[in-house]
Amino acid sequence: MTDVVGAVAFVWLGMVLGVSFLEAPLKFRAPGITLPLGLGIGRLVFAALNRVEIGFGLVIAVALALGDRPPALLWPAIGPALPLIAQLTLVRPALTRRSDRVLAGETGSRSRAHLAYVALEVAKVIALVLLGVLALGAQ
Repeated sequence: MTDVVGAVAFVWLGMVLGVSFLEAPLKFRAPGITLPLGLGIGRLVFAALNRVEIGFGLVIAVALALGDRPPALLWPAIGPALPLIAQLTLVRPALTRRSDRVLAGETGSRSRAHLAYVALEVAKVIALVLLGVLALGAQ
């Protein structure tokens, strides 16, 4: 089952890189995209991504529970889940409150919560690379 863990880790990694580091910053450069429209799109895209990420985490947990569990994979398997949990429980609510205010017409400086979300995405990327490499090397 370590091959499943490795495959899921790398697919998850690809989605995070594609959405967080490619789609998210580029959407605001598209012609005709206003800040409210970009925020609305971002909310939908990141909500969908987070649901898929939860699914990937569950697939990894089930694969490790049902298959061989090399001790070297247990902590790395938790690695991507920790930043995701922090994003969903600590950072996303703050970002939602901030985007609600922006959509209501309020202006202000960029949210620090956004920087925290990006830092957690970087941590997740590192954790997914580590998990994928270790899982595929554990065969």
